[in-house]
Amino acid sequence: MEIIEKAPAKINLGLDVLYKRPDGYHELAMVMASVDLVDRLTLTSLAEDRIQIETNRAFLPVDGRNNVYQAAALLKRRYGITQGIKIDIQKQIPVAAGLGGGSSDTAAALRGLNKLWQLNLSLEELVAIGVEIGTDVPYCLYGHTAYITGKGEIVEPITPMPACWVVLVKPKISVSTRTVFPEVDVDKIHHPDIPGLKMAIETQDYPTMLATMGNSLEDITISRHPIIQQIKDRMLKYGADTALMSGSGPTVFALCHKQSRAQRVYNALKGFCEEVYLVRTLK
Repeated sequence: MEIIEKAPAKINLGLDVLYKRPDGYHELAMVMASVDLVDRLTLTSLAEDRIQIETNRAFLPVDGRNNVYQAAALLKRRYGITQGIKIDIQKQIPVAAGLGGGSSDTAAALRGLNKLWQLNLSLEELVAIGVEIGTDVPYCLYGHTAYITGKGEIVEPITPMPACWVVLVKPKISVSTRTVFPEVDVDKIHHPDIPGLKMAIETQDYPTMLATMGNSLEDITISRHPIIQQIKDRMLKYGADTALMSGSGPTVFALCHKQSRAQRVYNALKGFCEEVYLVRTLK
């Protein structure tokens, strides 16, 4: 039996770091949305009791270091599954880019395995499992537009963000989230208006949405990698409605209400960076 699952990329319309929790994680308030840049996972049953991961990216691990492998191993262990599984991950989402590719792949694997192995787990049960693997996995299980709190495990779906075009630009650097958070000083970082952003989306107020977007981690990553600011400046110069870093970076995204503007921004960045994508938000 074979199942195919799509794993869409996410962008952070808003990301605020509120305080450091006793458990070592940071308390977050975020608004995320999915875009139609997707990885595709093909899950195939194996007669032999093993987990086999394949991918089109040679540098990605295919053993226990891979979150998709971890998801399969966790379900097998917890529910006594003796059937083997092969998962082929065809990646389009850039890696270590702030776009949640690994988390979305993990969420897709959990959805697919839940069907393939007929576990009949609810979305809430999958979320509880997903957060054991990564803090962005719960959001990726819900997808679309959502308000996220806690360390990432509390997800409240909201009205889809106003439809627009998105230009994604990934410079030739990678950023590890775990190296960024130790530098966070909650008394000094910028705190975007996440409640205002959430309200703007729910009322479909595009101008106010743009005005309230922000990312508490942006200044930290830009101080290490000034090219992120250069990308933002170039996007705005060529007509983007706004430009913002996603997650802990380094990918920057531009929002454009008009396709012609988005195409202009895309063309302007295509020669500046190799990885440039013109996509749409997901309904």
